[in-house]
Amino acid sequence: MSTLTNTSTDPHAPTTPTTKRSRWPLFGAGAGLLGIVGTLITDVRPDGKSADAMISPADMDNLSRGTYHVGIIAGYLCVAALLVMAAAWRRHVEQRFTDSTAARVVANGLIASAGALSLGYGWKGAMAVYLPGGMDHGAYPTDGLYVLYMLNDFGAYIGWLGTMVAAGAIAYMAFREKTVSRWIGVVSCLLLLPVIVFVVATGLPGFPGVVGGLWLLVMSLGLTFGKSAVAR
Repeated sequence: MSTLTNTSTDPHAPTTPTTKRSRWPLFGAGAGLLGIVGTLITDVRPDGKSADAMISPADMDNLSRGTYHVGIIAGYLCVAALLVMAAAWRRHVEQRFTDSTAARVVANGLIASAGALSLGYGWKGAMAVYLPGGMDHGAYPTDGLYVLYMLNDFGAYIGWLGTMVAAGAIAYMAFREKTVSRWIGVVSCLLLLPVIVFVVATGLPGFPGVVGGLWLLVMSLGLTFGKSAVAR
C-alpha cells in the first residue's frame, strides 16, 4: 500500500504516490504509551483503600514502592520521547509549513509537557527512594511522605496540559489548514473537550493526564500510518 508525499515547494500542492512512510511520529506513540504507564497504571493508593476513602499519614507504609519505581522509569522515558518528538516535529513539519502558527504550537506544547512532567514523575521517584525498601528509607517522617503523596495525587496528571494545547493546534491544522487528516482532528476535539469541561465546571486540574497519553498515542499512529500531509 502506498502513501502520499508532497513533491512541490508548495506544501498544499497536489501529491504523488510513494511507498515510503514517515517513522518519526512513532516517538510520539512511544511517549503516549509510556505516559499511560507512568501516569495512569502506576497511580498508587494505599493497599486496601478504595478510591473515595480518606488517606492519612498513617497509610504511608501501605504504599507500593515498586509501583512508584516503575512510574519514574516509564515517566522519564516518556519525557525523553516527548523531547525527541518535538525536535522531529520541528524538523519535518515546521520547516515545511513555515506559515503555520499552529504547527509551532504543537512542538511548544510537547516541550511544555516534557518540562512539567519531569517534576511530576520525579515526585514518583522521591516516593520510591523514601518509602520502606528505598535507598533513603527513614530519612523522612510519615508527615513528610504524606506531603510527597499529595504532590503525586496530581503531579503526573497536570503536566499533560501542554500536550492538550497541542491537541487543539492539531485540530486547527486538520479543519482549517487541512494538513492533518480530519479524523485525527475529530479525535483531538473529542479528547480535548472533557479537559475544558472539567476545568470550567469544577476546577479539576488533572484531567489532561487522563486523556493526554491516549491522544498522543492515537495521533502519532495516525500520522505514521495515515495520509496527513505533515507526515509525507
